[in-house]
Amino acid sequence: MTVDTGARTLGNTPRVAVLCDEGFRLFFPLAAIHAAVWPFLWVVVHGLSLPFARSIPTSLWHAHEMLIGTFGAALIGFITTAVPEWTDTERLRGRPLVLLFGLWSVGRVIGLLGADALTAVGALTDLAWLLILVGYVCRVSIARRTGRILGFTGWLIALFAAEAMTRYGLLIGDITLAQRMTHCTGFVFLGLLGLALARITVPVTNLVLDPSEATSPFRPHPGRLNLAPGLMAVAILGDLMAISAAATGFLMIAVGAAFFDRVSEAFIGRGMLRAEILALAGTSALAGAGLILVGAARLNAPFPEVVGIHVAMMGGLGLGVLTVFSIAGLRHTGRPLGFALWTKVALLCLVGSVILRALPGLGVMPTLPGPPHAVSSILWASAFLAWLKAYWPALTDAATLGTHTH
Repeated sequence: MTVDTGARTLGNTPRVAVLCDEGFRLFFPLAAIHAAVWPFLWVVVHGLSLPFARSIPTSLWHAHEMLIGTFGAALIGFITTAVPEWTDTERLRGRPLVLLFGLWSVGRVIGLLGADALTAVGALTDLAWLLILVGYVCRVSIARRTGRILGFTGWLIALFAAEAMTRYGLLIGDITLAQRMTHCTGFVFLGLLGLALARITVPVTNLVLDPSEATSPFRPHPGRLNLAPGLMAVAILGDLMAISAAATGFLMIAVGAAFFDRVSEAFIGRGMLRAEILALAGTSALAGAGLILVGAARLNAPFPEVVGIHVAMMGGLGLGVLTVFSIAGLRHTGRPLGFALWTKVALLCLVGSVILRALPGLGVMPTLPGPPHAVSSILWASAFLAWLKAYWPALTDAATLGTHTH
């Protein structure tokens, strides 16, 4: 393990300056707070309603805010942290991150209230930060003359287009279009997840197998690296072309199988019992299971498609986000790989939340008493708050600045 010793002596650095030093420090905690607070307020406090929602269904507000709000903040933190590392370029810090935060936060306040009347304002700000991300990745790619991040550029453009169409549907009152494009947004995030897993799993697995980093014993088959995101792109095109439900159902099952194929990479001997490896494998497994359930529902299985969507989004994306948060939070603060107790608690709470959300819809267990999905939302919130408890001290500690491990 090598440590970047370019750390500055910043013992008296204000906490805000530390958080604005790198994307993951600011946006990972923001994503965790949003993930913990928004669903809890919507489910437990407001009883699946929102104060100012009139024409837009609150379930649509919920889906949009989880994707563009929680996973959007996670995406900003990931892109602004990973792209500089992959391309050996100067990272965004300070004002650019504050600008991204400001644009992102406007939409979140509107979504928190369900303020239909301010939909246009939220659309402008959300599309603005997405466009900035696209421009940033394109600029770095051109400046470094590299194609290593072009895949992310394509998916970010697709995310921008899906959000633009979602907002257009909301603005003209076409709720069907907005719902369809919100689902498309979720599938685009799964494509990004598949791409990110291909980049993250290899170095993490090699680090588990050889902590000295002297060798690279794990080398996956190149043809399998991008199979899941590639098939996800095909499935999204099938959805947009409005081909038959049966055809898109089979496509979703194929994408799910491709995600399950990634699970096999976890079979590395005793090392597979490490929480880091299990979390990465679990991410692929839940994304794959959710997509297979979506496909089965489209082929007339006896359960609604929304069950599969929740397994893929809450489980695949949710666990993937927590896992990336946890790995990056260690490696970018100079700490060795190895999840602490509170991190493991967070991961278990999230999986438990997905199970309690999905099993009643599949008819495997009865609906729990109390407000709908209350226990699931509490476990979900607990997962992100537990992660925040484990990582907040290091993320805000000036002594960890410039201590990346490679």
